[in-house]
Amino acid sequence: MKVVKGDGLVTRNGTFIFPKGQELTKEELFGFIDYNTQYLMPKYRENMKLYLSQHMILNVESKEIGPDNKLVVNLPKYIVDTYNGYFLGIPPKISLEKGSDNDRLQTWLSHVSFFDKLNEISKQADIYGRSIGFIYQNEKAETGFTYVSPTKAFIIYDDTIERNPLAFVRYEYFENENEYQARGDIYYSNKIYHFENNQLDTDFRINPYKLVPAVEFYENEERQGVYDSVKTLVNALDKAISQKGNQVEYFDNAYLAMVGIHLPEDPKTGQPIINIKQNRFLYLPNVDPQSNPDVKFISKPDGDQMQENYIQRLSDWIYQIAMVPNPADNSFAQNASGVALEYKYLPMKNKASSKERKFTKSLRALFRAVFSTCQVISISGRDAWENLQFQFTRNIPKDITSAISAAKQAEGLVSQRTLLSLLPFVDDPDDEIQQLNKEKQENIQQIREATDSLPDYLKSDPDEEK
Repeated sequence: MKVVKGDGLVTRNGTFIFPKGQELTKEELFGFIDYNTQYLMPKYRENMKLYLSQHMILNVESKEIGPDNKLVVNLPKYIVDTYNGYFLGIPPKISLEKGSDNDRLQTWLSHVSFFDKLNEISKQADIYGRSIGFIYQNEKAETGFTYVSPTKAFIIYDDTIERNPLAFVRYEYFENENEYQARGDIYYSNKIYHFENNQLDTDFRINPYKLVPAVEFYENEERQGVYDSVKTLVNALDKAISQKGNQVEYFDNAYLAMVGIHLPEDPKTGQPIINIKQNRFLYLPNVDPQSNPDVKFISKPDGDQMQENYIQRLSDWIYQIAMVPNPADNSFAQNASGVALEYKYLPMKNKASSKERKFTKSLRALFRAVFSTCQVISISGRDAWENLQFQFTRNIPKDITSAISAAKQAEGLVSQRTLLSLLPFVDDPDDEIQQLNKEKQENIQQIREATDSLPDYLKSDPDEEK
């Protein structure tokens, strides 16, 4: 723990702590803001630069002589986009039991583009290690939802063992008389205060949610992004690739040595007619008369294989430590069976399962606040957040043939609902069962109608069948 100002504390993972039941003073509030800006922002900025291809190699001092390639291999962006697509490429299902409240919930989710914003929250969590979901009242006094970057917002938790949210701070910096100052709002469960010009207003607005209207989403308890553990390897790979590019360019500029050969000369200058420098020649006409004339390219020892092995090793380590498989790996094509793919995706699957548990916890807390005003849901459903169902589906290639085979083998051992849940193309087993029963009833009805239309002598006698 580190003391910020007054009673403010910051944990090692950058979580802000404050005594339960107290409100922050002006000094304590701006102390937290300064800490977020001075100590956490550098990491956030570095991670975003890696994602945006602004790597360290670009800041290396340029060479005065020779090729000077500065190449960026943006694996951080590839890792984030691949992992986030795997986790939320298929939007999760958020639902209540079927009824009017669930219909209203689905309408609200669509209205606020919830899943698009959840996707951005997930991407920010992959990059920064955390992100924030924020609910608010829009101009029409409707419940809105958006995401906020941790570069301009944070949540303060109380000092109890449960670490419940105490306040949410959203701010931005602006220039005032050649000085940068923060302005924004601090949200408690019952009040909202505005601050600006290094002053905290004493007037406040009522918080209609009666809860802190923001929830932190995070990748893990350490608040590490998906590529935090491989940043040094990424920088090493950029350096190796750049050096490789320099070497290739150097060999492209190799000089041709002409030994013991006399070229035609310009009568006026006495120099060879061919521009030696422009055409990259080493011209050595006067050598030992006993030696034979020779024309050859000057080369240096080739370390290509060593470089390739080094580059390949760095790439493999980055994917392995980040726990995101490389789909371009030849082993994917060689082992394309469903079981082989499962093993390939197992590390990322375990990583995503942990993230899913964190996100489910945060989503439930978010909807507790969303439902509190009874705008999205009925008054009787105020506490329905406890009954919400969250279904996440991993976005991977489906081996439908194997799934159907497994379902057939399990027939008679498990219920029909469980059998249908084994099929990846069946989204709702209950609906599928209803549809099957409906089709059976329709088939029975068609048979009865066809039987009734037959002559009496063709109709079977039930007593005789007995």
